[in-house]
Amino acid sequence: MGIINLTDDSFYPESRIRPSDTAGAVRRAIKMVEEGADILDFGACSTRPGSVPVSPETEWERLAPVLDEVRKALPGVRISIDTFRSSVVKRAHALIGDFLVNDISAGEDDPSMLETVGRLSLSYIAMHKKGTPETMDSLAQYSDVTGEVLQYFRDFGTRAAQSGITDWILDPGFGFAKTVGQNYELLRNLSSFQELGRPLLVGISRKRMVWELLGITPEKALPATSALHLEALRGGASILRVHDVPEAVQVIRLYRELNP
Repeated sequence: MGIINLTDDSFYPESRIRPSDTAGAVRRAIKMVEEGADILDFGACSTRPGSVPVSPETEWERLAPVLDEVRKALPGVRISIDTFRSSVVKRAHALIGDFLVNDISAGEDDPSMLETVGRLSLSYIAMHKKGTPETMDSLAQYSDVTGEVLQYFRDFGTRAAQSGITDWILDPGFGFAKTVGQNYELLRNLSSFQELGRPLLVGISRKRMVWELLGITPEKALPATSALHLEALRGGASILRVHDVPEAVQVIRLYRELNP
């Protein structure tokens, strides 16, 4: 899954496309698919720690022209939209039809989200977090981070079924209301989540858990990210959400060679 941020404040500058640069976003999308991306994940509202969300109208104004042009340019590629707002989901579905909803709040930030996804029969990525991007760094308190996140998704499975969602993907939420140490504990125990029988998405690309531990910057964190991507695959990850598609594809190829 290749990341395309239609924002001016996402944490890794190289992932950003100016919201008004529709042509640039389409070029980035085509390039990622040529490099081996299976899914393109478009986000128009930054959710990095400390960020303040843009309005729903601003989010949609950034997304709409890009979604329209990418669907025309790449009619067969799978599109994911990184949003926690059901209003955006409804408008996107009316514009481009089927897509994958990537919700950092697992339906908690918008009471209408799960019902909307179920009614439209969309696939869904549910991520674990606490609080909001503004508050989550202060909420990283767990007695057993793996056990508590696992229980969260057991409970989410019930909520999803009640809303008519049958196809959902589990994202443990690396970097969202977790300390660096808690992130590594989750990664070490990633295989625990396989008991739920859901595909696992891992989003650790160039995140703080990588660069802060090593005393580097996000710009220098690609080699370490690749090392952790291999560990994520070993733990059962089905989808890697990445900034750097060619390198992730190489890691996947090597993993498959080692595990035929």
